[in-house]
Amino acid sequence: MTSIRKDDHIRLALQQSEENPVSDFDRIRFVHRSIPNNKEPISLQTNIAGLELDFPFYINAMTGGSETAKKINAQLAQVAKQTGLAMATGSLSAALNDTTQEESYRIVRKTFEEGIIFANIGADRTLDDARRAVEILNANALQIHLNAPQEIVMPEGDRDFHLWESNISNIVKNLEVEVIVKEVGFGMSRQTAKQLIQLGVKTLDVSGRGGTNFIRIENARRPIALEYLDEWGLSTVESLMDCYALSDKVDMIASGGIRHPLDMAKAFSLGAKAIGLSGTILSLLHSGGVNYAVSVIENWKDELHMIMLMLGISHIEEFGSCDLILDRTLIRWCEQRKIPIQMFSLRNQ
Repeated sequence: MTSIRKDDHIRLALQQSEENPVSDFDRIRFVHRSIPNNKEPISLQTNIAGLELDFPFYINAMTGGSETAKKINAQLAQVAKQTGLAMATGSLSAALNDTTQEESYRIVRKTFEEGIIFANIGADRTLDDARRAVEILNANALQIHLNAPQEIVMPEGDRDFHLWESNISNIVKNLEVEVIVKEVGFGMSRQTAKQLIQLGVKTLDVSGRGGTNFIRIENARRPIALEYLDEWGLSTVESLMDCYALSDKVDMIASGGIRHPLDMAKAFSLGAKAIGLSGTILSLLHSGGVNYAVSVIENWKDELHMIMLMLGISHIEEFGSCDLILDRTLIRWCEQRKIPIQMFSLRNQ
């Protein structure tokens, strides 16, 4: 049953959130500015998918489709309401297949009446499905997720992806709200980004390795695990670097393993216009409840402000003017992908 699978995903994602994997964000440092010069008041506002966000990070897609998911979505919506963050729900596939599951998603809009909310569907869904998902949430935008590796490893997953491109193109061209196409933790190469740009997509969430690992989740549900696939995909940092040269053609969102405001700052410096947080927020909620999550998020706003002050910048897009130092692993990655590292390390020469 879908509801059982959804609950499995929540349980296994929480187990992963207790781990501390090596992060590619730790392979990047900012070049320090001894005399910061903020010429304007610092603003955390950003724009994605035709929407103005008061804060440049948001609660990314997680869950829906079960009673447990309904409770979590209600709590997440309460966190979003109290902090002013935008919020995405998990995939609405359960509600599209079974109307009795709609309430596990509708609770988000009922709780967060005036907020910015993203609906979420898979790339196997049609334009009619997209419209239905948006209607269920009165959503401000729609996420279409790409999760082929998860589906392939999932015991009951899909094996046919030939309609994905045509579905995405049709939805992007005809849906009444903006569309964000997102990965689910396997990262996005520039080849994929170019492919999506050709389909008319204007906003991408590269969602790389480093956070919730859905191959590991599905392996835990398989009778015989395919553990050798656990590290499949590109990290969030690798994805941002690979797609950096396309940032004038498409808006990029970073998600996947972003732990704190310094990771956010590094993602912004690699071209992201916003940050999506899933496992990190779920872990906060699980550890201390709504009030604890709200407290940490409010601190993050202040801490991101502090980092911008140290770098002498006033707006999120100005992170792109900050020089970065990459470690040897990332330099080798850039060399193999023919990415000039001077785009990151010598911006102010």
